Amino acid sequence: MPEATEGPTVLRILLGTQLRRLRESRRISAQAAAKAIRGSESKISRIELGRNAIREIDVLDLLTFYGVGPVEREQLLTLAEQANRPGWWHRFNDILPDWFQSYVGMEEAATSIRVYEPQFVPGLLQIPTYTAAVLAVCDIPLGEAERHVILRKERQRRFTEGRLKLWAIIEETALRRPVGSKEILRDQLRYLLSLSNRPNFTLQIIPAGMGGHAVPSGFTILRFAEPDLPDVAYLEHLTSALYFDKKSDVDRYLLAMERLSIVAAKPNHTPGILTAIIDEL
Repeated sequence: MPEATEGPTVLRILLGTQLRRLRESRRISAQAAAKAIRGSESKISRIELGRNAIREIDVLDLLTFYGVGPVEREQLLTLAEQANRPGWWHRFNDILPDWFQSYVGMEEAATSIRVYEPQFVPGLLQIPTYTAAVLAVCDIPLGEAERHVILRKERQRRFTEGRLKLWAIIEETALRRPVGSKEILRDQLRYLLSLSNRPNFTLQIIPAGMGGHAVPSGFTILRFAEPDLPDVAYLEHLTSALYFDKKSDVDRYLLAMERLSIVAAKPNHTPGILTAIIDEL
């Protein structure tokens, strides 16, 4: 059984994965499973993908329909109960869209994250004043912006405590973009410089003027300790996000990340690049 500390989002995905394996091992169609819980095939799909909270009565009905034994039944019902507990970010539900709540849940459970960012310093590396300036650019109301800053600080906790490995590749133009003011940017770059020797952090910078690459926008790849969970590639848009967990899709993004790491300056050059930009500011 996975640890409950992995967070409800990942526990829902694990539960859905195990329910799908049970159904497929018994050669039961999604349509037949849907009838067993008086639902639709799309509901079975959402359950098996871990997209939403799963009612324990639905899990019980499915386990009965699949003929699951008492020991495994008890384990999966316990997992269902844990998966329905709200995460710490639940108190921010009023300012977080559903599609981003899923990401925060996966971020909380990831053991390592790789991110490519062409526009801004990634959220997990932002200082509060820089975060506030980014939110202002995004037209977030002041009252909500203050809570978003708190939320982002809380999201950074696992990284700052050394429990999350982070590898970021950032375009140099993003590090020169004066978000808010030059003073805020200078403080942000000094913070990145202070992190450069952390064992759980790798930062590469793609120098301005470097040859082009075939990556049109920023993306994130999350990896988990649980072997049943595949890597997830995450792409964020203004009003929604895309999640890819099929191996063929994720492999394309892993390859893109590897190519970006080759184009970027080596990690040991990062302190010098940051220092030069700070001096120019």
